Amino acid sequence: MFLGTHTPRLDDKGRLFLPAKFRERLSTGLVVTRGQERCLYVFPMDEFTKVTQQMQEAPTTNRAVRDYIRVFLSGASDEIPDKQGRVTIPAHLRQYAGLSRECTVIGTGSRVEVWDTEAWNDYLASTEQAYSEQSEEVIPGLM
Repeated sequence: MFLGTHTPRLDDKGRLFLPAKFRERLSTGLVVTRGQERCLYVFPMDEFTKVTQQMQEAPTTNRAVRDYIRVFLSGASDEIPDKQGRVTIPAHLRQYAGLSRECTVIGTGSRVEVWDTEAWNDYLASTEQAYSEQSEEVIPGLM
């Protein structure tokens, strides 16, 4: 399970140092793709396979399903981290997420999200109040 918030930097070649606690789970391969709210999703290869299998079960007669699958998969890039735990973030994905040198990497359970630090801080500031007020409405019976 991926947890926590980390603040690695992109190097000049577009490589990101994965947080040390995430490296073992991602060492055999990962997929990075467009996420929602202009972040990137990073999945271990086996988890990405599960997600795509679920997508394939959705009715492709529905245009919204087709659109979502196209955007999600067309941006996907399979990568293997190097020996130092760096992974290359392709240019089109860096541009999509507006990544600068300063990044924030968060664990969200089964995947990792990569955010431009300024965008993450703005997002967090805009959603923290709603988070504290909505637990029962969003996930009934959780807490």
